[in-house]
Amino acid sequence: MTKDFDVWNVCKQGIHYAAENKLYHAREVWWCALGINIGFEQDGAGVSGERPVLILKGFSKQVCLVIPLTTSAKKNPYHLALGKIGGRDSFAIMSQIRLIDTKRLINKVAVIEQSLFDKIRKTAKALI
Repeated sequence: MTKDFDVWNVCKQGIHYAAENKLYHAREVWWCALGINIGFEQDGAGVSGERPVLILKGFSKQVCLVIPLTTSAKKNPYHLALGKIGGRDSFAIMSQIRLIDTKRLINKVAVIEQSLFDKIRKTAKALI
């Protein structure tokens, strides 16, 4: 699969210079401009590289820790089922936790239940 890093670089510059940091909270699911990444790092889709993410922890107005989401079901300990989000079965890709600038956040989609979020946090802690 060929990745067009040049197109993503133009999009990324636009996000950096034009976007504003968003107000967010842990447990929220947001569409996020993850972009095109190296190797097996989780990419976003389309030219703008968008993918839903779950906010795991906020550190400031500018940065937060997120978990990319997918609709692909896999039977392994690194894919946790979240149930339906936006009408589609969703799974947290625990092995792809990453820090992002909140300028990458596009719009809030949902808030997951506290009990499910606690399970995700426990799994994340066990990975470290």
